Amino acid sequence: METLKDKTICIIGLGYVGLPLACQVAAKGYNVYGFDVNKEIVDKTNAGICHMKDDELQIKLSQAKGKLTATTDASILKQCNIIIVCVPTPVYHNFSPNLEYIRSSAEAIAKHIKKGDLIVIESTIYPGTIEEIVLPILEKSGLNVGTDFHLAHCPERIDPGNKRWTIANLPRVVGGTTQEATDAAHAFYSSIIDASITKLSCVKVAEATKIVENTFRDINIAFVNELAKSFDHLNIDVVEVIKGAATKPFAFLPHFPGAGVGGHCISIDPYYLIERAKENGFTHNFLVLAREINNSMPHYTIQRTIVGLNQIHKSVKGTKITVLGVSYKPNVDDHRESPSFKVIEELKKLGANLQIYDPYLPKFSTVRTLQEALQAECLVLVTAHKEFLQIDLERAKSAGVKLIIDGRNCLDKNKIKSLGIVYKGIGRN
Repeated sequence: METLKDKTICIIGLGYVGLPLACQVAAKGYNVYGFDVNKEIVDKTNAGICHMKDDELQIKLSQAKGKLTATTDASILKQCNIIIVCVPTPVYHNFSPNLEYIRSSAEAIAKHIKKGDLIVIESTIYPGTIEEIVLPILEKSGLNVGTDFHLAHCPERIDPGNKRWTIANLPRVVGGTTQEATDAAHAFYSSIIDASITKLSCVKVAEATKIVENTFRDINIAFVNELAKSFDHLNIDVVEVIKGAATKPFAFLPHFPGAGVGGHCISIDPYYLIERAKENGFTHNFLVLAREINNSMPHYTIQRTIVGLNQIHKSVKGTKITVLGVSYKPNVDDHRESPSFKVIEELKKLGANLQIYDPYLPKFSTVRTLQEALQAECLVLVTAHKEFLQIDLERAKSAGVKLIIDGRNCLDKNKIKSLGIVYKGIGRN
């Protein structure tokens, strides 16, 4: 009698979501194919080399040897029974959803789909995408959803660099185009994840769930970013205020301000809901405002830099400034939608004598070591890498640093000030 473990799995897309998922599925005893159009990623995966800087994932990839095979050949799909789509869903320059990777994945699946197959979309999409875009493409195969194959959504949940919450223990939700699809997806994810898998009433609810999760964070971050701007005028330490408010044991969830919001989720997903609602006659004024506030933070970081430079009688033009951090979050090499790029671009336009250093992204760094990076009059910290939290502040002063812009409010401001270095945080003076 055939069981789930007799099924062959294909993961479409071996990026920040797909590769960890492929390794997790392999670890649970399945035979897994990873399909990606990027030959370099495929070759590295087959060689057991993680194409991302992630030590934990590297170990898991090594352990998946013999169970995980990567390929650029889409015909492998006809050998698989469960196909999971983990491709990017970015936005265009006007912030409208870009679903070209979803469409191309669906078209590839439609060429090879068989009776009994389960198709799951993990990519973040707006409500209605599966029923209005994916399903019609798949049914061009001549097979019908519900009777011939199952189609469901299980929105990805992954936090690169988070060692507490991993793909193995994060609860998930599933919703299908039919109850049978929901049940099939639930059974599969229950077999690979050691956490609760919640069944939702329909696929559209599942699609909306992921958007709401990340939009919730975006709104709360916007709130504290606006507080930071206000408190800079009022000379109040916003971090101390937030920590004080967080002592209330209910009805408050601390979020913290910073130099900008990055990553493929928080900075992108709200637009999927904003644009989808607009198509259906509703305007999300609150969500739009939150995006505007968060998008303004790299520029505000530059404003804080200008204010700080004025205190030491300098202008941006000609001043040797080092930007610390390019990735969008600490201790990873993920630079998708990173606010660092906007900070760097603006400093260049203002004529700074600019240096860039990120120990996780040497390809974007203009200096090779932190010691070299400290050879500047001004440091602008954009990413709170552990290496930056351990900066020898006395050495920085000796290297000529006169101003530190703490874009993540993560440094010891009192020690910095005691050394005679000007400190400017985001909502901290």
